[in-house]
Amino acid sequence: MEADLSAIRRALRRPVETEVSKGRLTVPQTAIMRMVVGNPGISLKDLSRQVSLAHSTVSGIADRLEQKGLIERREDEKDNRFVRIFPASPVVDWLAGRVHGLRAQPLADALQRAEESEREAIEASLRRLRELLEQG
Repeated sequence: MEADLSAIRRALRRPVETEVSKGRLTVPQTAIMRMVVGNPGISLKDLSRQVSLAHSTVSGIADRLEQKGLIERREDEKDNRFVRIFPASPVVDWLAGRVHGLRAQPLADALQRAEESEREAIEASLRRLRELLEQG
């Protein structure tokens, strides 16, 4: 069952990863973007720790991402000696608008290929699985 769930996760991520690869980011840049998107307002120090890269390396990568218009640096509201890193508006807009569709499309395509009885069985099974997971 774990292999099936892993294959499903990969299939659902594939269109997003394909779209992200069009941005021609390096592996470290992609790792940093994931952290910034998942933790808007992260400090450079915390970002360095999370991606396990030297502060100077992360700072240089952040410079390049900022030049590409993918991140924004803002002074910390409580202490202007520190800088916080946020995804830039176009990234936020893309995530809000495009990613959901990219993630949903493989599922919609697969369900379209299924017979009506198969779709009903899948829906019932997923509903039951959700109920069991929510029970704790």
